[in-house]
Amino acid sequence: MSNILPDETVFEDFKKQCLSTEYWVNKYDKDGMQVWVERPPDIKTNNNGSKIHKIKCKITIKDVSAATMYDVLHDGEYRKTWDLTMKESFDIARLSDNADVGYFSWKCPKPIKNRDVVTLRSWQMKDDEYIIVNFSVKHPVSCIIHVDLVRAVSILTGYYIKPLGPNSCTFYYLSQADPKGALPKWVVNKASQVLAPNVMKNVHMAGQKYPEWKRENSPEQKPWLYPEQNILPMMDPAELCIQRGDSLENIDEAFIKDSHERQNSPLRPTVA
Repeated sequence: MSNILPDETVFEDFKKQCLSTEYWVNKYDKDGMQVWVERPPDIKTNNNGSKIHKIKCKITIKDVSAATMYDVLHDGEYRKTWDLTMKESFDIARLSDNADVGYFSWKCPKPIKNRDVVTLRSWQMKDDEYIIVNFSVKHPVSCIIHVDLVRAVSILTGYYIKPLGPNSCTFYYLSQADPKGALPKWVVNKASQVLAPNVMKNVHMAGQKYPEWKRENSPEQKPWLYPEQNILPMMDPAELCIQRGDSLENIDEAFIKDSHERQNSPLRPTVA
């Protein structure tokens, strides 16, 4: 088995990052939801000038169990009903009982180009806590390419869910990603102050509605809990390698204004 598969150290480190406060700057704090962006002493930039963006969200959920929120994140069919930012998503192959590789594309704020990723995803249930992590990989099937999308890189993205009671939990989302290009400051601000809170609200609402939906849609089918139900083809993890950002093209979108700002105004470079 390839060592590309996450081990216990990866899950523990991800949990520590979710709980850490050092170098995180709060950008949103309202109604039990918080959003931070990381501001380390040395902000990481790749060789082509594309900044590594790191964002963390936390929401206290008082009416949905940790187990249900975990199911919501795994259930691809259900996600099609609630995730309005998703363009396309599908699983490609399973790598082990708790790991697979898949494709995901999403809508970005206009006029920024939409992005996509191919990621290795792995999950863990331990001590009533749930962790899902993913990171970008190179897949040997070259057909997973869309010329109208920018291939982004997930360095480490995932969720940490901790129960507070039988029907309540703390829900964390953390993403460290290279969007492959210089993004305008308004996109970064909008992501932390508007988009991230909206996504967290949507996933919370999805958790509230999931039990009723699942009762009508293959209620016993949960391959993330029961690996014997997984019908994806097996793939040797050794066929995958980590996707490095430097091997992908950068798109410079730093000059693009917000669509609201662009009305009756020519598109021209701006100073962040």
